[in-house]
Amino acid sequence: MRAMILAAGRGERMRPLTNALPKPLLRAGGRPLILWHILRLSRAGFHDIVINHAWLGHKLEQALGDGRQYGVRLHYSAESTALETAGGIAHALPLLGESPFLVINGDVWCDWQPQQARALAHGLSPKRDLACLLLTDNPAHHPQGDFLLDPNGRVHDPRARQTVTFRPQTHLTFTGIGVYHPALFAGVRADQPAPLAPLLRKAMQQGQVAGVHYHGAWMDIGTPARLADLDARLQAQASSLHTF
Repeated sequence: MRAMILAAGRGERMRPLTNALPKPLLRAGGRPLILWHILRLSRAGFHDIVINHAWLGHKLEQALGDGRQYGVRLHYSAESTALETAGGIAHALPLLGESPFLVINGDVWCDWQPQQARALAHGLSPKRDLACLLLTDNPAHHPQGDFLLDPNGRVHDPRARQTVTFRPQTHLTFTGIGVYHPALFAGVRADQPAPLAPLLRKAMQQGQVAGVHYHGAWMDIGTPARLADLDARLQAQASSLHTF
């Protein structure tokens, strides 16, 4: 199974930090954000990792190399202009293969164990589920959440209320971590920007999106303040470990 880390965004809310550095290379806990993902994927047995990039992408390649030093093989999917999430994944499909794959946003931090993705991938096929999303409790900066998760592990679009009849309704936030079947992107052009949300909502209407409620640590590192918060947390954890 292969994994992809999304790293093509400009990181406008992170400026001026991202004026001269791609956001995934911003550091927290003594490491670039993207390196936390790579090391966790390596420990989980992922040997091939695809990274897409656009803004200052050459700096990502210079910093990370071929991945050998981390025990993985890094494959780069360069975009002349950022293709958004679905467009970037469609552009990288030749590197991801024909089997389900794991995708992680490069600007999140999460202690979820990626080896669990293999079990989630078993339920994916063109005639069954096209995606399985990792969902979490809504953070303070996103209290309304993104999607609804029913008791049977099915994900629903809250805007399509006529299809949502279960109670209680659990609004959760999409972590930016998901397992996808390539068929989800069959209609997406590989050279045009395309967002992921419309694809997921269409699949939800067809009952083809599963979900898992993750209760562990997760942060969307979308602003300098959140980056500083994560850095402080990771530094504190490291300090506490060194005291034993």
